This record gives sequence, C-alpha cells and structure tokens, in this order.
Amino acid sequence: MKTKVLTAHVPLPLAEKVDELAARLERPRSWIVKQALAAWVDQEEERRRLTLEALAEVDAGHVIDHRAVQAWADSLDSDDPLPLPR
Repeated sequence: MKTKVLTAHVPLPLAEKVDELAARLERPRSWIVKQALAAWVDQEEERRRLTLEALAEVDAGHVIDHRAVQAWADSLDSDDPLPLPR
C-alpha cells in the first residue's frame, strides 16, 4: 500500500503519552498514530452517516413533537410515567 507522510504539531503531554503507549505495546510511534487516526476517521464517518440518516427521517416527516417528548421526560420522575411518545 502506498503511504503519505503527514506531520502535525501535538502538545508535548500528548506526544509523551503516545511514546509511552508505543513502548508499552512494543510498537512504533507511527503505528500508534495510524491506529488512532483510523479510529477517529471511522468515528467521524459513522457520525456523518447517522446524521444523514436522521436528516432523511426528518425530511420524511418521521418526527415526534417536542412538547410530547418534554411531557414524557417530565413524567419519568412521577409515579405514573407517560408511555414513550411515537
């Protein structure tokens, strides 16, 4: 696989933590950074997918009135909570 060198300035405490992890895991610093970056990219892609999915639900009119949700949430502290709004 082709690679590309990326550089970034990171705070010294973070760089030290990366070095500590690399030593503990007996892996190069670059492996630690690559793992962290890949996990972050995956998380952001999933966040975007979920956001687009939610926006499509709104566009399709699949929403619950805010007042109904608020009334349900307020009722959770009572002896007789309301059913989950649909």
